[in-house]
Amino acid sequence: MILGLSIVVMLCSVLLILLVLLHKGKGGGLSDLFGGGVTSSLGGSSVVERNLDRLTVALGLIWIVSAVVLGLLINRGA
Repeated sequence: MILGLSIVVMLCSVLLILLVLLHKGKGGGLSDLFGGGVTSSLGGSSVVERNLDRLTVALGLIWIVSAVVLGLLINRGA
């Protein structure tokens, strides 16, 4: 159980880093490398940006819950 949750936390961590880097930045940066600069001239938030936000929040919640459960399991010595 601990090994499985450790793998989930590690995968979620890597995916969260990638998702945060894909978000459109205010002043450019790494997000422009993946096409963020092209959509910034159109204005407004697109469906892709909203779905990216939702996916990032959902993955963040999964990461938090699995990290807390993993901490509780390690603390109990299970």
